[in-house]
Amino acid sequence: MDSSLGALLRRLRHAAHMTIEELSNASGVSVRAIGNLERGESLGPQRATVTALADALRLTGDRRDELLRTARAGRRRSPAPAPGLMAMPRAVPDFTGRGQETRRLASLADGPPDGPTPIVVISGQPGVGKTSLAVYAVTELSHRFPDGHFFVDLRGLEARPLGPGVVLERLIRALAPACNRLPPDLGDRAALYRSVAAERRIAVVLDNAADEAQVRPLLPATGTVLTVITSRRMLTGLEGVVRLPLPPLPDTEARDLLEHLLTGLPGAGSATDPVARLAHSCGNLPLALRIVGNRLASRPDWSPDRLAARLADEERRLDALTAGDLEVAAAFDLSYTQLSGVAQRLFRRLSLMPGPHCGPQLASVLAGLPVAEAEDALDELVELGLVQSGFTARYRLHDLIRLFARRRFEQEEPEDERTAAAARAVDWLLDTAIAAGRRFEPDYAALPGRRDDRVRLDTPEAAQQWLMAEADSWLAALELAAAAGRWRRVVDVAESMHWFSDRWIHWGYWPRVFTLSSNAAAELADHAAVATHLNYLSWAHNNCLGDTAGASDCARRAHAEAVVAGDLRQQAWADSYLAVALLKAGDAHGALPLAARAMRGFHAVDDREGMVNHALSVLGRSLERAGRPDEALRAYQHRLALASDPATAPSPVIAGMTRVSAARHIGLLHMAQGRWREAVETLESAVAWEPASNIPQWQAQMYAALGRARRQLGQIQGALDDMDRAVEIYRQIGDDDAVEAMHALRGSLAPHPGA
Repeated sequence: MDSSLGALLRRLRHAAHMTIEELSNASGVSVRAIGNLERGESLGPQRATVTALADALRLTGDRRDELLRTARAGRRRSPAPAPGLMAMPRAVPDFTGRGQETRRLASLADGPPDGPTPIVVISGQPGVGKTSLAVYAVTELSHRFPDGHFFVDLRGLEARPLGPGVVLERLIRALAPACNRLPPDLGDRAALYRSVAAERRIAVVLDNAADEAQVRPLLPATGTVLTVITSRRMLTGLEGVVRLPLPPLPDTEARDLLEHLLTGLPGAGSATDPVARLAHSCGNLPLALRIVGNRLASRPDWSPDRLAARLADEERRLDALTAGDLEVAAAFDLSYTQLSGVAQRLFRRLSLMPGPHCGPQLASVLAGLPVAEAEDALDELVELGLVQSGFTARYRLHDLIRLFARRRFEQEEPEDERTAAAARAVDWLLDTAIAAGRRFEPDYAALPGRRDDRVRLDTPEAAQQWLMAEADSWLAALELAAAAGRWRRVVDVAESMHWFSDRWIHWGYWPRVFTLSSNAAAELADHAAVATHLNYLSWAHNNCLGDTAGASDCARRAHAEAVVAGDLRQQAWADSYLAVALLKAGDAHGALPLAARAMRGFHAVDDREGMVNHALSVLGRSLERAGRPDEALRAYQHRLALASDPATAPSPVIAGMTRVSAARHIGLLHMAQGRWREAVETLESAVAWEPASNIPQWQAQMYAALGRARRQLGQIQGALDDMDRAVEIYRQIGDDDAVEAMHALRGSLAPHPGA
């Protein structure tokens, strides 16, 4: 008796008195698929297909087990080899990492037989390992494709890529050798391939695709054909595909790959730090990592330490990343030659980015293009894998690609143009930073002169968005200006950031900004400016670093510089900042006389901002911490009264902020004294005043305090709502520690039985 799967299925169907059509309707498996099984044309159906047929035939016990067992035997048979022209390349034996992508490909290999055929596009920059992943994954999954697995190099980066008609001819003849004459029309030939492939379980790797037009005719429509396309381009025009964009390897996987490649080499066993440095110099790019491993393997007298030291020199790194016919720069060059002239120019000039990434506006400045044209060129660079765009409208170069772009820049553009482009980028960043920073000054007025139409800074929100998005770039430009001795420029930029810094305390780089500016002022021998910026630096040490010793030192130095300059105002600010530092350090008694002296100093020069907004606040907090809450409350109330009276208040914006701050301190003092209802009433008024939005940290703190006070009053839902607002604000300003603390506190506010 014939024991094949087809014969067994036919006997079981006849025993159930069912036609093929009836079995198809009952199981959901197509008539054609059942016919192919019974004729022996399909020997290894998927388990889901066989289970559906067994259920429709109502098989149980031994007969059901026999059908499933016979189907499994068909799936286990050796896969058909590919013909010579399309044989799979040798898989990398030490393939490392890419676990998530490999699992994704494995899950797609189990797709439903009657659904859409799985098509995967693996894209990424040169040298990231696209082909290695495709070959490794399909080789590992070859047992799932009994009718063969095929590899076609589409030669997408060559002057004449392989035509789709040629590829179709090879695939059809491999799958159906009896087809002697193929239709000459590309559409008819593609239809024939789809028909032939639909009846088979195969995997096809289409490597190094040039564009969508090349691969679109090669895509099957139905059946169990896994098609994996690799390309440096993203092939965004293809519809209904699964996309696997490959980034460089994570740090751990890059180190694992190098350690595997270095196994057995002299000195490799204790080379953890050099291996990490080597991986970093390679930017975790698999091609570069393999070159490093091959170089060390071919030079037994070299240690990882020696090569790591050589790669540390950026000028020599690309030349060092060569091993035989493997060369990182050559891989990049293949993509570079595919670019339009405009995109090549922008690519070269992106090597001048002061920071790690940029937006289209800075790109347009570098290339001397309108923003719209720069965006088109950036899209071309992203599409070809030379530029990464990990998030909206931000673009960055891999470290090695940036070195390649810089080399091209130096080779292809005159020195005067390179110098002018670099200066233009730095000046644009600093000009825009000054304009955006000044948007937060209490008495803001637009600067005269021609406005740059690349960036709109019409509102504080727009200015803040630009300052935060381009923070790495304008800070790097500020560093370059300082390195070039442009001292006045550095001071001007930092001065423009004075008011904005209060809105983004958790950025983390204000100490660096104000260190640069105080040093620049010293170079100018401008003692008043030195005092001013040392005071700003004292604020940064206190509020950004929690470094009270550093804050105290800066404030004392600021006071000394202000004395030399005869600047009574900055002397008072130095006293006030020193009082804050002492207060934060727990020395309330030492802070009290300094706060009082600052009050007198501000009064002497009629500096209402310093006296009402700052020194009186410090005085109140010092009294409170010194155990004199009644005097502290009077100081806070006096501050609120001064800020509310036009005759004694500072400028309107500062007065509004001061009223909020004073009410905040009053509310928090009420809470410390257990006066919950008074605390709620005061803090509700404070958060309702619009200027509170100028300092988001205050708003978040007040909502958190309101939540605690309402909890004490039994107002549970109100408390939860307030805590949610606090969490939202802390998340917006990037204070992750506060978000975590607020979540914990909110959990303690959850309603309890009987509340």
